[in-house]
Amino acid sequence: MIGNDDSGRRWSIGEVARASRLTVRTLHHYDEIGLVRASERTASGHRRYTGDDLRRLYRVRALRSLGLSLDEIDGALTGAPDDPAAVRDLLAAQLRGLRDQARRLDLLQRQISGLLEQVGTGSMPDPDRFMTTLEMMSVFESTFTPEERERLAERRAALGAGAVEAAKTEWAGLVEELLRHLGDGTPVDDPRVQDLVARWDALGGRFHGGDDRTAAAAREMWAANSEELGRNLPWPTDRLRDLVRYLEQARNAR
Repeated sequence: MIGNDDSGRRWSIGEVARASRLTVRTLHHYDEIGLVRASERTASGHRRYTGDDLRRLYRVRALRSLGLSLDEIDGALTGAPDDPAAVRDLLAAQLRGLRDQARRLDLLQRQISGLLEQVGTGSMPDPDRFMTTLEMMSVFESTFTPEERERLAERRAALGAGAVEAAKTEWAGLVEELLRHLGDGTPVDDPRVQDLVARWDALGGRFHGGDDRTAAAAREMWAANSEELGRNLPWPTDRLRDLVRYLEQARNAR
């Protein structure tokens, strides 16, 4: 256990590693790049950390937990005052990050609870549907950032179940119309195609709120995982892949 007495107390690298759950190798690296240096050495050359060193290490760990790279952390701490106000701001940011994580965990718990309820009704989904649900959850979580997932969930909740179902019906109609144009070889700059693509993007905007990054992530998710995502859709997967390319060509033709 690391103490908190600055009046002469010093800590070995092993003590700091155990308390911080960092490896000794990581602490050596932090020392070598000047991120967190042990201020003192013993006569035999062993590192000794002071109270100021530990406070800096805490700030590094806190900023790391917020997703900053080591270079970004180094920049943030350069010239940063080690006073109560600065530490308070850091702690407040860390607390916000932990609360965000809690909300994301709650969202995941609700997703899994919904799946359990489906299984608990007594009508077990067939294996393909069950596996597809799990695959879609994995794809969703690996493609979108936590903030994007949270925004999507909030948008769905704000729209309500009725509006979500209506959007699904509208989307299916757009797929049918666009596939027809694709099959007919309609040029992507045809006004009819452009109108359908505009309606498609407007429909997506109801869910991602016009966030271009989230919209791009959704398109990337489909492009990379079309086979899994299209498994339970009523259209052939290869036709849907062609449709995605057709949509992109139409957007580029604007």
